[in-house]
Amino acid sequence: MAINFDKALGVHQYTLGIRAKRAEVIASNIANADTPHYKARDVNFDKALQAATSRQGGLAMSRSDSRHFDLAALSQQNYGYRVPNQPDTGDGNTVDMQKEQSEFMKNALEYQMSLGFLDGRFSGLKKALRGN
Repeated sequence: MAINFDKALGVHQYTLGIRAKRAEVIASNIANADTPHYKARDVNFDKALQAATSRQGGLAMSRSDSRHFDLAALSQQNYGYRVPNQPDTGDGNTVDMQKEQSEFMKNALEYQMSLGFLDGRFSGLKKALRGN
């Protein structure tokens, strides 16, 4: 009997890649905090997760195997600009360092949680294969 990894791993296999990409975007915001006219960006996690878990999409990459990861979740279509919480400081930059640092830490914790969930799933699969 074959193991269906989509069912065995659940949604956590997709969340890991999305959270890694979100960490890159937030780190870019922090790095450009002093860049004039830089607009803070973020990844819409819900849209990215929906794109990753659905097997449909307009112009998606062709996959030779149904088990290949759908890269639509990591595409630019799931990025957006952050609505600033503070008034413009005069240079057109919308990065709020406190917000970015808070979001980065929250994302890092959620990334660790996803890793923990996947570790638990793999441990369960190993036990099932060994017959323990």
